[in-house]
Amino acid sequence: MVDISNTPGAIAGTTAAATPKRVALKRVLGPAHVWGLGVGIVLVGEFMGWNFAVGKGGALAALTACWLAGILYTCVAMIDSEVTSTVAAAGGQYAQAKHIIGPLAAFNVGLYLVMAYTMLEVSNAIVTGDLIQAFAANMGLAGEVDKRAFMVLVIVFLAWLNYRGVLATLTINYIITAIAFAAILTLFVAVNPLTPGTVVMHDQLLTGLPYGGLGILAAMHFGLWFYLGIEGTTQAAEEVRSPARSLPLGTLTGIMTLLIAATLTWYIGSGLMPWEYLGQAVTPLYDAARLTGSLPLEIFLFVGTLFATLASANGCINDASRAWFAMGRDRYMPVWFGAVHPKYHTPYRSVVFFVPIAILFAISTPLDQTITLSILSGLLGYTIMAIGVMMFRKKWPLGSITRGYVHPLHPLPAILLLGLCGITYVAVFLGYGTQLLAMMVFYIGASLWFVLHRYKYVRRGDQFTMPWPKPKGY
Repeated sequence: MVDISNTPGAIAGTTAAATPKRVALKRVLGPAHVWGLGVGIVLVGEFMGWNFAVGKGGALAALTACWLAGILYTCVAMIDSEVTSTVAAAGGQYAQAKHIIGPLAAFNVGLYLVMAYTMLEVSNAIVTGDLIQAFAANMGLAGEVDKRAFMVLVIVFLAWLNYRGVLATLTINYIITAIAFAAILTLFVAVNPLTPGTVVMHDQLLTGLPYGGLGILAAMHFGLWFYLGIEGTTQAAEEVRSPARSLPLGTLTGIMTLLIAATLTWYIGSGLMPWEYLGQAVTPLYDAARLTGSLPLEIFLFVGTLFATLASANGCINDASRAWFAMGRDRYMPVWFGAVHPKYHTPYRSVVFFVPIAILFAISTPLDQTITLSILSGLLGYTIMAIGVMMFRKKWPLGSITRGYVHPLHPLPAILLLGLCGITYVAVFLGYGTQLLAMMVFYIGASLWFVLHRYKYVRRGDQFTMPWPKPKGY
């Protein structure tokens, strides 16, 4: 196995003379794969997790949080589309931070990405196990299924799939994500949305704001789960055939898809279940299908939920491994992780490294806590992203470098993103203050480790792979 990179300046622990050949990540992906990666990671948020926002403030608070979070993630998608179509490198936001801000910010963003995607992968594995166990019980096989075995199986199988190649991995993601989205649409049609009161009972079930305006603030915590991970489209930037076209197209159509799916999901769930039950259900859309009394629909939603969790976990493994690979290649982490498989052209060591970590969290940590850890890491990354795009526009104004996409209304999206992130930090602190403080302590400790022990290995000149002029004012 040869440690390599496909960028001119990056090395992976050996000198050029000692390396007989270079193996690069393959550029094989198009816009549909980017859409499938982004939506595939996120769509599971429509099948589970979002409904915890209902428990925080009621159904109407959850709808408000859904739309506010939609604004937040629209800003994320717009900013990401501009910067990533310009900095088209593995690692996504990590690569952006190292080019625009500096090493310490890049190190932290890389950790945020890895933690966010690994905890999202763990959440998917937990829900897969719970779903299969619940379905078996509904089919008369109660006590015959051990959900932990399925958690482990999902993590190991999808890691193997990612080990073998990105094209097959994301092609499968595209297909099963489309089926999962079709399941949401089918359920929406089945509840007769044009004739309220026949199946959905919003008049009876919508009880206003049981906790008042504070409930809307608290609901923002899990409202992010409708969209968390759409920024993952950027992680495969080095494997996309035409980054300037495919990344903005795949990302922006992805957020549009999710805005529709999130609103439909809320409508279905809030019209079929009391908010007290909906707010703590593990598989709310599958439960909604059961309430319709249609066995074929129940089976289809079982398949849709299963496919959504698999697509999300699959994409998360892809994204976490790319971020970790990029950090290893740049010496932010040991260069051992910066290896590409000579046959499959995948960052195989980074894929395998997280398998035991994901398994340990899956079998030992409650779902709401893994979701919270993922959300907090994502929020920290969005905060840096908003700062980064303002620095990007200041250092390299429009016209100074070629951009694949230019997001409109700058700096309004960045300001909105910072404001909504601040609101969500408060929302998380209200319910999970201990986890928030623990995460901050972890990242501060990791930053100290990087500055004191790892920074000396970083070769800053080798990281800047973009042919840009010097920043304005330098």
